[in-house]
Amino acid sequence: MDYMDYKILECLKVNARSKASAISKEIHMSVSAVLERIRKMETSGIIKNYTIVLDETKLGNDTGALMEVSLDHPKYYESFTKAIKENKNIVFCYYLTGDFDFLLKILCSSSEDLERIHREIKSLEGVSRTKTSYILKNVKMEF
Repeated sequence: MDYMDYKILECLKVNARSKASAISKEIHMSVSAVLERIRKMETSGIIKNYTIVLDETKLGNDTGALMEVSLDHPKYYESFTKAIKENKNIVFCYYLTGDFDFLLKILCSSSEDLERIHREIKSLEGVSRTKTSYILKNVKMEF
């Protein structure tokens, strides 16, 4: 990875659908060189996939929360992560060091929906404690 690869990634982060010709103009490199560098980053796994960013409120997800979760014992890891992966309202799950074992981002339609999801998570086998913070607004989102 060099400076030009990072410039290409910055262009793709702004718009993953950017054409190589537009990127080449932006960073002053030939289209073929841009395409080759993108292909190498895809092959090496630096670029894992291309995606979209959704406006969650327009999809009806007006309520968001971050929930920290601790498990009683590591033996509950598999069953807990399986349940989290199956819950469509949990959009991120990070396994952590520190006071809690996991950090979850929950998106849902209402505070009532959040309360239901909160109860479901707290009732999972092995969950010993949680701490939930309601998201007031998104100040920065960068990928």
